[in-house]
Amino acid sequence: MHTIRQPAVAGAFYPGQAGALASTLASLLAAARAEQHNAATPASPKVLIVPHAGYIYSGSMAARAYAQLASVRDTVRRVVLLGPVHRVPVRGLALPGSEAFATPLGEIGIDQDAVAALKSLRQVVVSPAAHALEHSLEVQLPFLQSVLGPFKLLPLAVGDAEPHEVAQVLDALWGGPETLIVISSDLSHYLPYRAAQNIDSETVERILALEPTLTHEQACGGTPINGLLLAARRRHLQPLLLGLCNSGDTAGDKQRVVGYAAISFTEPVHVTH
Repeated sequence: MHTIRQPAVAGAFYPGQAGALASTLASLLAAARAEQHNAATPASPKVLIVPHAGYIYSGSMAARAYAQLASVRDTVRRVVLLGPVHRVPVRGLALPGSEAFATPLGEIGIDQDAVAALKSLRQVVVSPAAHALEHSLEVQLPFLQSVLGPFKLLPLAVGDAEPHEVAQVLDALWGGPETLIVISSDLSHYLPYRAAQNIDSETVERILALEPTLTHEQACGGTPINGLLLAARRRHLQPLLLGLCNSGDTAGDKQRVVGYAAISFTEPVHVTH
């Protein structure tokens, strides 16, 4: 049976019509590239941490991350995408059990070889319900479709899991330059503007220090980020903050804001053993 996970938040978190969506993405990415134009171009990222709110809130920050992928457009053939569950609790990391994910821009096939590679890991489960309404993964897909050539997807909705369990999954899927890892996470939620700025700055410092100790109050994707940071330490990844803001800077009021960061991680050119 050919099962396709249909979009759940098209028309809400981002435009539901292909034309409007493509044009929104083009303008967000163009603005991000213009900002980067003056900055030193970092090496191609292996991993991105990207926010996942509605595009009017966090799209500009997400675009800063995705604008980094221009040089690997034709290299990346697989995207391993992890994001926290918001609606359906799950133990471990959940695969969707589908063959493709659809967005208004088309379908993305699920990498069945990667699914098979995770079969032996007990923390990996199959839960169509965990994916059905989950926005944390879905909002990343149109960006990926815009900045990459053809690729396959390995989407994991992360619930109750230990950092080492997440790291083990990432290690199994790490691959080479053909594999990009994306961790979907917002930062603090519903604090006043200044308090959020202080807490989010501290959270970002921890991430840049590769300290896998984030709570869900600091980042809703704290579990996948902590797992990434464990793997990043072992692999000597270099983190780089691409941007930090909150919804009070973009399209919300300043009384209750949500924090957003874009962070890239690059692999060392060589590690001497």
